[in-house]
Amino acid sequence: MKQRIDQVVTYLQEHSIDAALVNSPENFFYLTGFLTDPHERLIGLLVFPDRKPIAVVPGMETSQLKEAGWSGEVIGYADHENPWKLMAGEMGEEFTADLKSVGIEKEVLSYGRSESFLALFNEPEVKDIEGQLNEMRVVKDEEEISILKEAAELADVGVQAGLDALKEGITEMEVLARIEFELKKKGVPAMSFSTMVLFGEKSGQPHGNPGRRRLQDGDFVLFDLGVVWKGYTSDITRTFAYRSVSPKQKEIYETVLAALEASLQICKPGTRIGDLDDAARKVITDAGYGELFPHRVGHGLGINVHEFPSMSHLNDGTLKEGMTFTIEPGIYDPSIGGVRLEEDVLITSEGYETLTKTSRQLKIIEKKPES
Repeated sequence: MKQRIDQVVTYLQEHSIDAALVNSPENFFYLTGFLTDPHERLIGLLVFPDRKPIAVVPGMETSQLKEAGWSGEVIGYADHENPWKLMAGEMGEEFTADLKSVGIEKEVLSYGRSESFLALFNEPEVKDIEGQLNEMRVVKDEEEISILKEAAELADVGVQAGLDALKEGITEMEVLARIEFELKKKGVPAMSFSTMVLFGEKSGQPHGNPGRRRLQDGDFVLFDLGVVWKGYTSDITRTFAYRSVSPKQKEIYETVLAALEASLQICKPGTRIGDLDDAARKVITDAGYGELFPHRVGHGLGINVHEFPSMSHLNDGTLKEGMTFTIEPGIYDPSIGGVRLEEDVLITSEGYETLTKTSRQLKIIEKKPES
């Protein structure tokens, strides 16, 4: 963690920023090792170019912060105390009066909190540090990669639990409950987003909501799920056919699979990120389904399940060794359902590795109906 904070300190020095507030739980975790959901309470890390950082947390969480490995200065506040006043007192009146510029996460810090923070100083220049934090987080170290592999393995477990639960007449919500129950037994503290189990025509909704739709012969079955594991996330999508598949369904599936593999084939250091989207989109468009692929091909993956960078065709950035992200093309036909296939991808020195291992070949679930 010290090395990461040192990088932030260097950035502040190079950009003449006198103090920075890191407010998001994800970046706070990245720099301190302590992951928490503060609810409405303030957490933050004050970082300076020439003095030691200060962590600010609710007093009830100071012991957990230290247990996570933080050995620096801490401001722990009670619910009846004003953490902004405590921060001002700790920094000192002379420092706050002379401060010329501050750094914040512009996309994270709320308007109200930015007012409270800036009120501590004498009309400082405001600079964004979020881009720097994103750039730091985009390349994972060995420990992060190890955790992400474990998280992906647990996502594979979730898909298998969903498959094991399938039987004719079962509802989407019943399968969803089985998936999350089995993952809880593995020690998973939370899902990385709302688990998606969609049957039949509902699989044609890119962000559909599971409900009481019952499984029938000929349905597509779409699972989209991920876990939070040791502070990091996974995200997998697989689509299956229940008991039978029509020629049209098979064509859609094979098109999505070809799009996924076209994108994977060019995954290596130096590839333009937007080219991954273009490669998948060309396959789907050439097959006549371009209008049924409405979203980008993927997103960054790490502490957040959706994080920098966006794997959009507009992104002119390049892939780097140690980057992790998803590739997830899809075709969504509201009349018969949709197919999405998603892999968690790690860029290696020579190419890529898929962290999710569940087969992406078309599988027809042959279970007989319940008697």
